[in-house]
Amino acid sequence: MKTKAFINHFRVTLVALLILSFPAAAVAADYVSVKKDGVNIRSGPGTDHNVVWQVFESFPLKILKRDGKWVSVEDYQGDKGWIYSPLVSSKKTVIVNVEMGNMRSGPSTNDDVIAEVKKGVVFEAREMSGDWIKVRYKDGLTGWMHNSLLWPGNPF
Repeated sequence: MKTKAFINHFRVTLVALLILSFPAAAVAADYVSVKKDGVNIRSGPGTDHNVVWQVFESFPLKILKRDGKWVSVEDYQGDKGWIYSPLVSSKKTVIVNVEMGNMRSGPSTNDDVIAEVKKGVVFEAREMSGDWIKVRYKDGLTGWMHNSLLWPGNPF
């Protein structure tokens, strides 16, 4: 009898843990980056839909939903559209979303400013430390930026 009660208790606990994990998974956003320059973002899932804008290599996008080989996405300005899924990568990138931001030598405002970067500049996101993201520019320049200056603020 004790074994049966234990198994039932274990099952209830496991189900409860699974149920509690679903809301967290649903809230977690999935971000991708564009694989090459000049990729079309369309008004719907297919080449028969209008091109609404074009994006460049490494441009970060938030996935909203999937429809076959097409992905509904949103950019840092809130613009939405569709992209063909083979044209996106899981590489984590971020874009500067303020007019001017400081890149620092470490993850603190006490660390030296090593560069000032303008809105729209894209970096590869390397790691996070608290509210700071270590970023790398395509020319190799690497430093830290506060996540409030970047979109997404947590690409991981």
